[in-house]
Amino acid sequence: MAAKQKRKLEDLSVDEFLLSGFDSAGEDEPEEETPKQNGLKKKNKNKDVNSASPETDEKKAGKASEHKDQLSRLKNKDPEFYKFLQDNDQTLLNFDDSDSSDNEEEKKYHKLPSALEEASSGEEDGDDEEGSKKSKKSVETIKVTDKMIEEWKAAMKKEPTPRLFREVTQAFKAAVATTKGEGGGQCRYKVADSSVFNSLVLFCIRDIYVAMQRMLHLKPDKDQKKLVLPSSSPKWQKNHIDIKMYVSGVVQLLSCLTEATVISAVLRHANQLVPYYLCLPKQCRHLVKQLLKQWSTGEETSRVLAFLALNKICRHKQDTYLNPILKQMYISYVQNCKFTSPNALPMINFMQRTLTEMYSLDTQATYQHTFIYIRQLAIHLRNAMTMKKKETYQSVYNWQYIHCLYLWCRVLSTLHPSDVLQPLIYPLCQVIIGTIKLVPSSKYYPLRMHCCRALTLLSSSTNTFVPVLPFLLEIFQQVDFNKKPGRMSKKPINFAVILKLGKVNLMEKAYKDGLIEQLYDLILEYFHTQASTIGFPELALPTIIQLKAFLKECKVANYCKPVRQLLEKVQENSSHITGRRQKAAFGVADAAAVAAWEKQLKEEGTPLSKYYTQWKKLREKEIQLEISGKERMEDLELPEIKRRKIQEKKAEDKKEFKDLFESDSESEDGDGRGFKIKGKKGSRGSDDDDLDLSDMSDDEGMEGGDSDDDDDEDEEGSKAPQPLSSSALIKLAEGDEDVVEDLELSDDD
Repeated sequence: MAAKQKRKLEDLSVDEFLLSGFDSAGEDEPEEETPKQNGLKKKNKNKDVNSASPETDEKKAGKASEHKDQLSRLKNKDPEFYKFLQDNDQTLLNFDDSDSSDNEEEKKYHKLPSALEEASSGEEDGDDEEGSKKSKKSVETIKVTDKMIEEWKAAMKKEPTPRLFREVTQAFKAAVATTKGEGGGQCRYKVADSSVFNSLVLFCIRDIYVAMQRMLHLKPDKDQKKLVLPSSSPKWQKNHIDIKMYVSGVVQLLSCLTEATVISAVLRHANQLVPYYLCLPKQCRHLVKQLLKQWSTGEETSRVLAFLALNKICRHKQDTYLNPILKQMYISYVQNCKFTSPNALPMINFMQRTLTEMYSLDTQATYQHTFIYIRQLAIHLRNAMTMKKKETYQSVYNWQYIHCLYLWCRVLSTLHPSDVLQPLIYPLCQVIIGTIKLVPSSKYYPLRMHCCRALTLLSSSTNTFVPVLPFLLEIFQQVDFNKKPGRMSKKPINFAVILKLGKVNLMEKAYKDGLIEQLYDLILEYFHTQASTIGFPELALPTIIQLKAFLKECKVANYCKPVRQLLEKVQENSSHITGRRQKAAFGVADAAAVAAWEKQLKEEGTPLSKYYTQWKKLREKEIQLEISGKERMEDLELPEIKRRKIQEKKAEDKKEFKDLFESDSESEDGDGRGFKIKGKKGSRGSDDDDLDLSDMSDDEGMEGGDSDDDDDEDEEGSKAPQPLSSSALIKLAEGDEDVVEDLELSDDD
């Protein structure tokens, strides 16, 4: 029983023990008050605090002495528990029975302080006066001046100390806080002048990294592949709080800047601080977020610097950062490929190349990403093929989809040979071919060109045969190049930045001109990739037959000339390969001998590969001119020559030469061929009125006209103008000046 009572006493506090009226012998004192009664008395006292009488004071004094007697009895009855109280609560045993009611009443009332205290902004609030004075001093700010910055520079060059670094860090924090309109916040320093801000930021970007390295006693590592983390320094723990504040300020500064040159300078500094960010995971995540933003939307220099920093982070901590960074970079790439223009193409190509560089860091992670995203593209294509609705077609026939296909072609081409990524080549080719076949109409020929170019890249880099030529040769059969265009266009069509052609574009002359140019480029590029293969003659045979048929049917000289040139180069290369094959002493089944033969032939060069090298240089210059925005000859708006109508000219001539040709004025023809001389039929007049070329289209004048219009006649039954003869066409194509002699003017009776 005594043990249970002891445990109960141990659980009680001092006040509960005094109010419980506990007796060591376990006997209840009748005159003792329970806690409930005591609580009622307290409520009664609170009702009328001024009604305390001397009698109540005497009762309290007697009650205190009574508790003292109980403690003395406890010492005799239970010495162990008494000893426990001595060890743990001396205030309970040293109970003062002289406590007066006045002291208790003074404690009950709350006294107002003489002066109100200000709330401190520090993490630890002091209760005493010294703590309040310190907090007041911390609120006071120091204005940063140019003189202070110069002193910090000189001190940093001599010997950087933790105290000096803390001052510079706090000043930098105050400067960065002003970029968000916080006015320095609760910082110790204050930066109010823009010149001081520039000087301070410039000082930090130039000198802080070297000072931090010296302060932590980190030697610069000559081997760039091996990165020394600052956390390995014994002085890291002492300074890591200030370093954390500084690197956080750099990220915040980077998020607020808009000037490209300043952003580039801060990115260079952040690239230096990458080892410090790798030791601080939270700050590193914030930095990665800003780097991704600059990589996808910044200026050219900022993009490059951001990529270098991202690549450095992933190379040294692949397990932590590579997968999330690759995912975010791909999402940013897709978001920025929604629209394509000549100005945006270099940016998209840069993102493709840098993202491919990131995927090359780990082929296992690349396989997972590539498999998932190619499968996603295939699902979009399958939905479009099964549902056959406009919405599903648009989910495939857009720039984001096409650029994603080209990205994965570039990734697989760049990382080849790779046993891990090899199985992904076939499904990617199937997705691209399915995209071409989804809507095989003429208005989507530009999209087909992009897909064929991606397949050519994939085929040439991975040594995989992909049937690209049938999709290009099909265009020669579907488009009638002899048909006269419905309208003329001032500017050529840039197939590199469009996916779809409108009805108006299909009627323009520039559409057929651009189509011939694109077919020439793509067929030549594909044959260049296969120029040294042993099966080139068999591969080129269908193309040779198709091009010959086109030349036989086409009557337009401007279209026949490039096609004839392409045909000649393909036939020349085919003859060269055939001649070399006849001298070979191995069979087709000997794969090793075939590979060695093709390698030797590729090193020596073929007629087609040599021609392609020269053509590529000229083509790249032309593309650069288009990207830079320089006007080509076709884009120039030449002054238009306005001809006066023949009837108006005749009326003026009649007035001017009324007396001179009065007798011949009635014998003029209505066709404007000139003046008739009596007794001579069909005589030709002046050169100015003999031939009117104002209404002649380009196809009729420069390209030999259309064969479909040869038999057309006017409503009055007059004979249509005769086209140029075949000999005239050849002379015109060769630039002969005697073509004019073949033109015969028809004279009306």
